Amino acid sequence: MAFFKTQERTKERFSLLLLDLEEYYFEQYTAYHVTSPSIKENKIRGSFKVCSRSIIFDPDGLAEPIIKIPLRDCQRIEFVEKENNPFNEPRPPAITVSCEQVIFIKESNVIAPYRNERGSKKLTFELEGWSKTEDVVQTLLQLHRASCLDKLGDQTAMIAANLQSRLARSSFDKNCFQSVAEKPHMECPVEMVMPLVSNPGHVCVTNENLYFQPLNGHPHVIQIKLNEVRRIYKRRHGLRPLGLEVFCTENNLCSDIYLKFYYPADRDEIYYYIATFLENHIKEHTAESYMLQWQRGHLSNYEYLLHLNNLADRSCNDLSQYPVFPWVIADYTSTQFDLANSDTFRDLSKPIGALNQERLDRLLARYGGMPEPRFIYGSHYSSPGYVLFYLVRVAPEHMLCLQNGRFDHADRMFNSISETWKNCLEGATDFKELIPEFYGNDSSFLENRLSLDLGRKQNGTLVGDVLLPPWASDASDFLKKHRLALESQYVSEHLHEWIDLVFGFKQRGSEAVEAHNVFHPLTYEGGMDCDSIEDTDQRIAMLTQILEFGQTPKQLFTSPHPQRITPRFQNLTRSSSVNSAVGELSPVSLCEDSSFEDLTEESRRMAWANMATLKRISSHKIHKEAVTGIAVTRDGASIFSTSQDSTLKMFSKELKEFQRSVSFSNMALSSCLMLADGKTVLCSSWDNNVYFYSIPYGRRQDTLMGHDDAVSEMCWFDDRLYTASWDSTVKVWQCSSKNQPSNKKNTFELLAELEHDAGVNTVALNPAGTLLASGCKDGTVTIWDTSSYQTLQQVHCHAGTIHHSAFSPDSRHVLSVGDDCYMKVMDVQTGMMISSVKAEEEQRCFCWDGSSVLCGGRSGNLLLWDLLSNTVISRIPAHSGAVTAMWMNELCNKVITGGEDKQIMFWRLQS
Repeated sequence: MAFFKTQERTKERFSLLLLDLEEYYFEQYTAYHVTSPSIKENKIRGSFKVCSRSIIFDPDGLAEPIIKIPLRDCQRIEFVEKENNPFNEPRPPAITVSCEQVIFIKESNVIAPYRNERGSKKLTFELEGWSKTEDVVQTLLQLHRASCLDKLGDQTAMIAANLQSRLARSSFDKNCFQSVAEKPHMECPVEMVMPLVSNPGHVCVTNENLYFQPLNGHPHVIQIKLNEVRRIYKRRHGLRPLGLEVFCTENNLCSDIYLKFYYPADRDEIYYYIATFLENHIKEHTAESYMLQWQRGHLSNYEYLLHLNNLADRSCNDLSQYPVFPWVIADYTSTQFDLANSDTFRDLSKPIGALNQERLDRLLARYGGMPEPRFIYGSHYSSPGYVLFYLVRVAPEHMLCLQNGRFDHADRMFNSISETWKNCLEGATDFKELIPEFYGNDSSFLENRLSLDLGRKQNGTLVGDVLLPPWASDASDFLKKHRLALESQYVSEHLHEWIDLVFGFKQRGSEAVEAHNVFHPLTYEGGMDCDSIEDTDQRIAMLTQILEFGQTPKQLFTSPHPQRITPRFQNLTRSSSVNSAVGELSPVSLCEDSSFEDLTEESRRMAWANMATLKRISSHKIHKEAVTGIAVTRDGASIFSTSQDSTLKMFSKELKEFQRSVSFSNMALSSCLMLADGKTVLCSSWDNNVYFYSIPYGRRQDTLMGHDDAVSEMCWFDDRLYTASWDSTVKVWQCSSKNQPSNKKNTFELLAELEHDAGVNTVALNPAGTLLASGCKDGTVTIWDTSSYQTLQQVHCHAGTIHHSAFSPDSRHVLSVGDDCYMKVMDVQTGMMISSVKAEEEQRCFCWDGSSVLCGGRSGNLLLWDLLSNTVISRIPAHSGAVTAMWMNELCNKVITGGEDKQIMFWRLQS
């Protein structure tokens, strides 16, 4: 499954799911089950496992069943001294267990309900390594005494003491380190949490890795490289701040490990230690920042719901807090799937329990006569039972674990989509929502691919695949259409109403009462302080009830959630209006000069299709150091270039010679750009300043002193200037004269200061001016919203300095190049790396159309790349040193390059 990590199906049949809930597996021994001492060699070899509430014997042969003996059903556990068997051969010491019940699991290696045999039985086991036999018996007797205690609290306390004693006597085996040079920072006892089960052991964090070593050696030591960790989250586990979840992926809901600590201080120390290594770490977004991305169409409805679930402590490793998704379709009986009909959809402004008015009236009548604390719904919309109800076909062993070795009655299984929806509308206690799998790509949870015997319904039919609505041709088609519904116009316009109920301001208080959204108080975070309950039995029973009943997500919003602005992320207009919303096409641009725009776009496509024909027209050595920037007047007559020699030079294309040379300071100039009026050139400098040069007046017009370190690059849109600096900021300035050159000095108002974790080396705007991309010396690319200055994406793309970055013409992607020789394409909506190309040399600058890239490398060649095939189409000899600057005209048929060889070169496509 995409989000549910099912047990790996190998020849090893044993699983922690064979234990009871909240039971621990302590140790194992190679042993023989002696089936008949009177018959020579009638022994079954296997593994004898000591657990906190049971004995489990796992035979080596797959045909034999796994035997489980609950310790509470044991009458006697004895150590049998060495003696001779009936054939006068010495017999090793043995363990005999007299019990009232034996449970047989996976008979003939088939996943099926357990078989229980009751009645007096005596089983004998011989351990390899005879010296340990007597010790094992003493351990079993101690655990047997704990299981026979009357009070649950006393049982739990005695087992916990046994566990802590084992953990205290053991430690992490440092022979497991990957390198002898590793330096351990901290180790402590923990439990690795998985759905329904947890495994005790030791965590050890070093200067390179995070390790988890199970106490029982099952299944193996887990190693996670710290430099591969992308996200870490503190979690509440069992209503206490003890959980830590580690992700090595950027956009996946399944973590690499979920640990439960025994003390919050231990959890916090490891959390903050790992955080110091996360140079690649995506900054944890707030709910508000994700909301902004979703509003503007940068996140799909599906992605947004995943993020909200994650922020609200929902984890696929915790079935009591599994991610919750809404039912969005209300029509599961029609033959046609009509997304244009509002009747197709569920009312997202109401909780499931309030969709049927007749049922709601009955619930409200009961609510009115109920003593405090009152609740409308006696069951929850998300619980372990509901999650496994949906996933039983892919996680049958989890269902058997939850239900004491049984599947549910066949008629109560997940048999039909329409029947499940109907029961959610009409059932007296059924108010469940959906899980992410209903909007994923893996349809296996809807199909009985394991050929499980799930029973026979009252009408005589066997439970097999889930029955689908008439409008779905198969399970894959159902998921595809379900996803379309989730991303539809209707759901996009109303999803905020459901978020208000589940994650927002209608989750609690008077707003929840008014919205008929009141659940049992135990389901809410902070609804009950279990630690304050003095009676141990009562406290454990209360905690168990909370975990099994289901939990309401952590509240993320306390005010009404805004509606989405755009239903989907669309191509951005090339209009220069700063008021153009992300994803909106200007109506003017669609009707005025459309034929000219079409012609221009067609010319660009033809130019890129023939980019391999690029030929050098001329070259000119006009600087004393490497060229750092190129700007061209609108008519193309004058070319301006900056250099590390600290000069701005003006070159006449017609005269083929440079006409002006201007020096602003004695430090290098890092870039230049031409304003839209064609009369002003801006130059950034390593002396921390930006200089404005007036072409008509032939002199410096303005100086902007705005940074504490070198200004590396600039971009301009409308009346706003964006300056990037090695002082780790991008500053946004508003100019008073808006592209109007004047003999008077302009005034600049600082609108925003965008903070980064490292020096910013490159900055770029999308064509509409609505998005800003910044690239840093630490290899991080950040996407900013230029209206709110909020971070939309932050992704570590490169292993070192980013030289250049730029948006694709449709603003969907950002390409970056760095000193690690990689070219990487990031999806603006999701932050995902959709292309990663390792070049044979470092690339310094480029131009691109979204699929083809013309880039300049360290060797001085121009390389034409096809990103779809990750291949070099053409290699064009150019400079004798690295290509350091590049300019391309709007029609993409003329190129100017600058290099470390101090030259500028003019290029043109051949007809």
